[in-house]
Amino acid sequence: MRCIMGESPSVQGYFVLAGMNSAGLSFGGGAGRYLAEWMVHGYPSENIWELDLKRFGALQSSRTFLRHRVMEVMPLLYDLKVPRWDFQTGRQLRTSPLYDRLDAQGARWMEKHGFERPKYFVPPDKDLLALEQSKTFYKPDWFDIVESEVKCCKEAVCVIDMSSFTKFEITSAGDQALEVLQYLFSNDLDVPVGHIVHTGMLNQAGGYENDCSIARLGKRSFFMISPTDQQVHCWAWLKKHMPEDSNLLLEDVTWKYTALNLIGPRAVDVLSELSYAPMTPDHFPSLFCKYALHVYNEVMSVGQKYGIRNAGYYALRSLRIEKFFAFWGQDLNTLTTPLECGRESRVKLEKGMDFIGRDALLQQKQNGVYKRLTMFILDDHDTDLDLWPWWGEPIYRNGQYAGKTTSSAYSYTLERHVCLGFVHNFSEDTGEEQVVTADFINRGEYEIDIAGHRFQAKAKLYPVTSLFTHKRRKDDVELSDLHGK
Repeated sequence: MRCIMGESPSVQGYFVLAGMNSAGLSFGGGAGRYLAEWMVHGYPSENIWELDLKRFGALQSSRTFLRHRVMEVMPLLYDLKVPRWDFQTGRQLRTSPLYDRLDAQGARWMEKHGFERPKYFVPPDKDLLALEQSKTFYKPDWFDIVESEVKCCKEAVCVIDMSSFTKFEITSAGDQALEVLQYLFSNDLDVPVGHIVHTGMLNQAGGYENDCSIARLGKRSFFMISPTDQQVHCWAWLKKHMPEDSNLLLEDVTWKYTALNLIGPRAVDVLSELSYAPMTPDHFPSLFCKYALHVYNEVMSVGQKYGIRNAGYYALRSLRIEKFFAFWGQDLNTLTTPLECGRESRVKLEKGMDFIGRDALLQQKQNGVYKRLTMFILDDHDTDLDLWPWWGEPIYRNGQYAGKTTSSAYSYTLERHVCLGFVHNFSEDTGEEQVVTADFINRGEYEIDIAGHRFQAKAKLYPVTSLFTHKRRKDDVELSDLHGK
C-alpha cells in the first residue's frame, strides 16, 4: 500500500520512483528529495525502508501475486489498519519444510518478505475464529498465549522455526573473502575458524544498512545470517561493493537450509542427549559453531520430558535472549550447524583498519551524534484498559517534542510496556538539531503520547538487567519473609 523507490537490485544505476497511486502531488517533494540523495550519495538521509523497492522479492513480481494483492489493497487504502494485521492474498509463497507440522499444531501465521512465519500457537481450548477476527489497538486476544510461550522460553525450552532468515555463503580461493568482508563490515571478522561475530554493514554516513551474524566456517569460507526482509537488499549491497573481477563467490543459500532455534535454560540438556560432543561451555563456548548430526523428531521426542514446545515468532521478540542454539540443515535429516550465540562485539575503530563508515564513526565520536536510540519503560500505563503503544508515538522530553517511537512491545518480565525511539535535541530558539549526549538523555523527564494521552516513561540507554535483578531479589525477600512467618 506504499510507493516503490530506490535503486534496482539487479541493474546498478537504474532508479525507480513509481506506484504513487494518484498521490504524486503530495508525495512529490519529499520523494524527489530522497531519490536525489539516493542517486548522489548512494543512500537517502532518512530511513525510508517502507518505500524501498528492495523490500520485495522475485516471487512478489509475478502477475498472479500482483493481480490478487492489488484487488485486496485498493479497498484498504482508506481503511483503518490495526497493528499486527496481515494480508490474506498472495500467501504461502515461501514456506518452511515444517509448515504442515506446525500448522497442524495450531500455528497462526504472519507473512515476512513472502515467507510464512508462526506468530503463536493456539491452544485447543481457544476460540480460533474469534482470535482470527480480533482487531484492536488495545490489549490483543493473543496476550495470554504469547505469555505462556515466553514463560516456557525463559523457564524450560522451546524450539522455534527460523528458516525464513536470510543466509549467504561467501567463499574464495585465496584470502579475498576475508579482505572484502573486513571492508564491508564494521566488526573484526579475522577470528579463528568456528567463531561467530555479530556485526553491522554500514554506509558511508555510518548508518546501518544491515545487522547480521557471520560465522567463519573455514579459512576462506563465511556463513552470513541476516533478517528475513533483508535478502534482496543485502544481496544488492554486497554485489555492488564487491570487486567485479574477483574470484569471490557469493551464494544465496536461504532456500537450502532449514533453521531451528533451540532456546531456554534446558536447551543444553536437550542438546546433550542428542550430540556425541560435550555441550559444556568449555567444549562449546558462546559465539561458536560446530557441525553435528541432529534430527527434528529426536529434538522433539527428547525435549518432551523437559517441557519442550513450539513457540511463535512473537515469543522470540518478547524476551531478553541470553543465548540460544540454532540448527541450520539442508533438510531435517542431514548435517546441521548448531550456533550458540551470546553478546560480543569487536569493533575495528581502535585498530586502524579501514571499513565503510569508519570516517563517519570517528567524526561522530569526536563531534557527537544528533539523535540517540533510547529505551522507554512506561510507568503509569494500564495494560488492560489503556490503548497500547505500537510505533510512531511522539516522545516528549521536559514537555517538548523530542522524537517518536520506532517500535513497542509488552515485556512479560518487567510487566510493563517497553518502547524504542530516537531522541533528538531541538533548540528551543531555532528548532535546529543539537548534539545528544548521554547526560542529555539521563537528565530528562519523558512522556510517550498514545492517541493524545501522555504516559510517564523512564529512559534507559542500556539493557535493564538491574531491574530484573532487583525484581527477583524483592520477590525472593518477600518469599523468605513469608516462609519465616
